[in-house]
Amino acid sequence: MTGVDDKYRIEVVIVSGLSGAGKTVALRAFEDIGYFCIDNLPVALLEPFLTTIIAEPEIKKIGIGIDIREKTFLSNAYQILSALKRQYKIEILFLEAEKDVMVRRFKETRRPHPMLSIQGEISIENAIDEEKKHLTVLRDSADKIIDTSNYTPHHLRHLIFSTYGNIDSTQKLNISLISFGYKFGVPQNLDLLFDVRFLPNPYFIPELKPLKGLDSVVADFVLRNENAGEFLSRITSLLDFLIPHYIKEGRFYLIIGIGCTGGRHRSPAIVEEISRHISNRHGLKPGIIHRDME
Repeated sequence: MTGVDDKYRIEVVIVSGLSGAGKTVALRAFEDIGYFCIDNLPVALLEPFLTTIIAEPEIKKIGIGIDIREKTFLSNAYQILSALKRQYKIEILFLEAEKDVMVRRFKETRRPHPMLSIQGEISIENAIDEEKKHLTVLRDSADKIIDTSNYTPHHLRHLIFSTYGNIDSTQKLNISLISFGYKFGVPQNLDLLFDVRFLPNPYFIPELKPLKGLDSVVADFVLRNENAGEFLSRITSLLDFLIPHYIKEGRFYLIIGIGCTGGRHRSPAIVEEISRHISNRHGLKPGIIHRDME
């Protein structure tokens, strides 16, 4: 017979979201970091599925995909998910993107939107709007919502790896640091955002332009600037204040964005320094994503 402790032994991430926002990519990423994954599971079957799974001691992490294909099962989703959250350690991850981005993705892949098979001949734009209405209950129940508009499949995969793959059950706060370029758009899922475009730009130094912020000569150029030192002193002081309070408040994730113009030089160098400080000062190992450094 299984008890409460057995149920909380497993970690469950339910992955849902709008078609074209990256659910398949996310589920594959979860699978690659050791989650037992199943896609397109009706909400009504979650309870019997989890009851069966807890009998398998080798399975400790589970990823479950739920989307518009199970439209007929979504009517009682809120009640079912609320009840399950009282019994299991469950996180609901919802992926979305701006409409024009999703339209472009469907046109590029030439895949039909799932709503077309449900409602017949409607435009992609109308299909997206209809899907949003049907999935409102899942979005409202989500613990984490990620806007993937500015993410390639590679970046989304990296984000899943960084956020979930490095989770240590003994680590009270999981921190992700993202460097990016403002000209490519600001990541939509940030908790804290800092702009380092006030620092001298290595892009305008011929010998530094083709290099990256992880190259020592570029990092030295960025970090030896007086304003960089002042910025790092102030931001690390702020984080030294915030991190213990976030932990005390029971927060489990913190995503910090550092942006410069192109995301290749200044922001990666600053992110690496902040990561070192967090690791040395707080004993936490941040996940790092250099979104636009390639």
